[in-house]
Parts: sequence; structure tokens; C-alpha cells
Amino acid sequence: MSEPGGSSYAFERIGADGSRSSVDRVLADETPVAIEYNSLGYAVLMASTIDLEDLAYGFSRSERLIESASDIIDIDTHRMPQGWVVRITLAETHLPRVVERVRHRVSESSCGLCGIENLEQALRPLPRVASPARIDDAAIFRALAALSGRQAMNEATGAVHAAAAVDVNGAIRLVREDVGRHNAFDKLIGAMLRAGQGWDGGFALLSSRCSYELVEKAVLAGCPLLVTISAPTALAVERARAAGLPLIVLARPDAVLRLV
Repeated sequence: MSEPGGSSYAFERIGADGSRSSVDRVLADETPVAIEYNSLGYAVLMASTIDLEDLAYGFSRSERLIESASDIIDIDTHRMPQGWVVRITLAETHLPRVVERVRHRVSESSCGLCGIENLEQALRPLPRVASPARIDDAAIFRALAALSGRQAMNEATGAVHAAAAVDVNGAIRLVREDVGRHNAFDKLIGAMLRAGQGWDGGFALLSSRCSYELVEKAVLAGCPLLVTISAPTALAVERARAAGLPLIVLARPDAVLRLV
């Protein structure tokens, strides 16, 4: 694991009273990370370059390309002048999934997949959550109080998201961070997958809004409850209800909203 944060830059602080002073700020790392499967280009993510192997496993699971860590034979990460390349070798039995998925990934944009073919792929059916969890309210607030102390990168930069795996009592078991909220969750999912860790009736706590993609990642990872600090989108709520995923949103120290 690399040091938290990124490079330091000099700024001039200008106060409302006209005062000026020099300050140094550590800025979050945001780098192109190309994902390849068996030498086939698949996607380019804008990500923090910490825990890239966790990202590879979690992204592969979220893309429905693997079911277990053993489906990945090897991972090589290479630094390039323009960013990083993560080369993933899948078992041959899983390669047709990559080829089929790439066929639908006509183009990418910041708002998701684009292109007529991808409209059929954008909202693929989700499995039902096998064992939805109903966590005691006190455990939710306990996790919220502890999260900031586990965000080393965000403490340094103030510009990254965190995804935490939390047990039934509200104790944080594992945290991953990234400049992208999707990447942070994929890193957490990947770290758990590599370690052979399950949710054990606990939940995921994310320092972001609840988008439909995060709901889908939670469902595909077998997460029994998703908690996010900001609001959900309507599509996220619809997808969560369809899959039977319990949602808690706008989770703040003084109150939370539980989807009913």
C-alpha cells in the first residue's frame, strides 16, 4: 500500500477580508488505469493508484466476469507514461464473457455506457439478495462515528471516497479509498474476495451518494445491507427494491433514512 494522498502543490489563500497567505495542499491522485483481460482491452478508469489489485478483483466481480478469486489466474500492473495498465489473466472458461461484454461496450462517457447496443446491457437483471440484513440502529451510528478515523487518504486530501465493510455491531472491519466512489467500492469488494471474507450479516458503508451502479455492485457482491452518507437516485431505489437490498441513506451522525 502506498502512502495516502498524492503530490503537494502550492496555493495562495485569499481571505474575504483581503488577507493573503501561502499554503501547501496535498492533492488526491487521479490517474488513467487501463484494464485488460487476456490481452483484450476492456475499460479505462480514472482512479487512485493505491490497491490496484483489489480494484482488479472487485471490478471483475462487479462486471460479472468472475464469481470467485480463483477465476483470476494472474494480475500484472505496469506503470506507463500516461498512467497504469492492469493486465488480468482469466481462466479460459470465462473469456467468452469478456468478449460478449466488450461487444456491447461501444463507447464510454462520464455518465456511463453509451450506444444503442448498450441500452439492453445497462440494466441487466440482478439476482435477489439471499439474506437481507436488518442492523440495529446503534450499529449504524457507531460505524458512522468511526469512519472518518479510517480514511487516511481523505484526511490528507479531503477529496476521496471511502467504502467500508462493517460487522453486525458497527465495527469497521476493512476500508478502501479512491477518488472515484465506484472504484472505492470495487476495491473493498476485491479485497474481501481475495481474503475469502464474507459479509457475515454486516453491511457496506459508503461515503457517497447512492447511485444505481453502487446498488448493483452491492447486490452482485452479496452485500446484505447498503448504507450511504448521501442521497439515493430514484433508479438506485428501484434497483434495490427489485433485488431485495435494504437501503439506508443520508446517514448522518444525528439521523438516517431507512428505505421502507
